[in-house]
Amino acid sequence: MGVLAAAALAALGLAVSLGSVTLPLGKSLAALGGGGDALSRTLILELRLPRALAAFATGGLLAVAGALMQVLLRNPLADPYVLGLSGGAAVGALLAMLAGLGSALVSGSAFAGALTATLLVFGLAHGTGSWTPSRLLLTGVVVASGWGAVITLILSLTPSRQLPGMLYWLMGDLAHARAPGAALGLLGLVCLLVVPLGRSLNVLARGGLQAAALGVAVRRLEWLVYLLASLVTAVAVTTAGSIGFVGLVVPHLLRLALGNDQRLILPACALAGGTLLVLADTLARTVIAPEQLPVGVITALLGVPTFLYLLHRSR
Repeated sequence: MGVLAAAALAALGLAVSLGSVTLPLGKSLAALGGGGDALSRTLILELRLPRALAAFATGGLLAVAGALMQVLLRNPLADPYVLGLSGGAAVGALLAMLAGLGSALVSGSAFAGALTATLLVFGLAHGTGSWTPSRLLLTGVVVASGWGAVITLILSLTPSRQLPGMLYWLMGDLAHARAPGAALGLLGLVCLLVVPLGRSLNVLARGGLQAAALGVAVRRLEWLVYLLASLVTAVAVTTAGSIGFVGLVVPHLLRLALGNDQRLILPACALAGGTLLVLADTLARTVIAPEQLPVGVITALLGVPTFLYLLHRSR
């Protein structure tokens, strides 16, 4: 945890120093402390630092949501993107944008979309009997494809003046993330909430029947996990758009390095996921500066080969 915290601080330091205008680390630290010249303070305190903190919060939320979903389904392929939560949140947010609603209503619409996706996946996977993890995962994949079709329909009906912004947002965009306080607060709150549940989650990861036999309220815990995953996914989507692979790869890598104790994995995911997205966003805005790439492109370029390597290694 100490190494991950140091890596997170180093990533934030790089994020505030690097860009189309590179600042020495000493000058960046002076600006963070309120010193230095006015231009450096404006560049760091009003532009780079809020964006870096928003990237950290978003990456941490996505990684924690992925870890929770993988425990719930006992499947390392589960994450909010695969299960349709990101798609539902994106549909809600895009509809609010199309209607010209404010940012608070966009966030509320994203949560409503993620919760709708949750209820839809659970309801369809349950059918006339009890759902199983594999059935829930397959249902989530199909529902995610359906959300993708709805997103395409929304984009086809969007006026041309709004279309570029929506497309860029769908690929992952932190350029307009100026108020990271809510996302950071939620990340801290979720970590405080799920760490005490780590023992129950450890038992749940071994199977629902075994967890029930050991006194865990399985259904209540499963619904709590799914609702938490919906909430954090909605906040992450409204902060930075639809970003894939963070919730899939980060928990998988940490389990290989740290084992499968959820009391350690969940807070580690918050730090590692945040660090990964801060570095990815720094790369996205510096590699072809002053132009910027969507951060979702960077996470996909990093996540796809990493996951394929892990899959090959575990064969």
